[in-house]
Amino acid sequence: MTRRPSRSRRTPLRWVLALLLTGVLVLSGCGAVEDLFTGDESAPTSSGPTSSGPTSPAPTSPGSGPEPTDPTSDPTSDPTPTAEPSPTREPEPTTADARVRPVTRTQWNRIVAAGMAYAGCPITGREQLRRVVVNHHTFDGRVRRGTLVVNADVARSVARIFTQLFDQEFPIRRMRPLEHYDGDSHASLRADNTASYNCRRPDQINAPQQASPHANGRAIDINPRENPWIDLRCQCWFPGPEFKERTPGPGKILEGGPVWQAFIDEGWIWQNIDVPDYMHFDTGYPSVAFRDPETGR
Repeated sequence: MTRRPSRSRRTPLRWVLALLLTGVLVLSGCGAVEDLFTGDESAPTSSGPTSSGPTSPAPTSPGSGPEPTDPTSDPTSDPTPTAEPSPTREPEPTTADARVRPVTRTQWNRIVAAGMAYAGCPITGREQLRRVVVNHHTFDGRVRRGTLVVNADVARSVARIFTQLFDQEFPIRRMRPLEHYDGDSHASLRADNTASYNCRRPDQINAPQQASPHANGRAIDINPRENPWIDLRCQCWFPGPEFKERTPGPGKILEGGPVWQAFIDEGWIWQNIDVPDYMHFDTGYPSVAFRDPETGR
């Protein structure tokens, strides 16, 4: 008997290709092909699950994912959704926390660059000045930290005074050294800025530099808008006439009031000039070394 030659059992190429194509289609339906090539690690979107077929509900954290409109329709949902936590505001400081600090070399360079220390000014080096850093109340009920640059011999007196103003909740608009206004006294007054030291530029001088309380760092202008002065150059209220009447109001200084008293108790003088200057306190004209009433030095 003649034996029939055996046939090789090879899988036809077209079947292999068909199987591969089917596998690709199945994987693309599951999203696996896209994930394999894109490497997307972003959070899942709200378009639904990426895998096919039934899945067990995944545990969720409170407030995550869409909430059902009717909590009773989903036995796995929490019937009382957790509210998103509201942003909390840091508690306001409750003390003035006044600190006396040296004027840094960087700040002194800014003072010089702003034209506030030049030939003829009584302050010739940063060691003659101090920074008084202190909390103050604002007109919107907040607490901010401000800085006054003053003569070293009045620094502790200023710290005590502004601690009292804080305790009285006296509002101050802002408190920034004059170099922030490029030494421009008028710009600082218009900004309702409380400030002290400034050896003023020639077109803004009110007194010879050597005698000037501001040029010596022994004068402070407080809330200029609420406490304006009569500018002798224009014979007008500056920075404006809105609060020229000495009636009670936020941020205003009145004779016999708590702000006036705090300065007077420390040996300072209010309106030490021949015209109304409600914002201004100084230790005397011409300006001389100050003796601290608490230490006697």
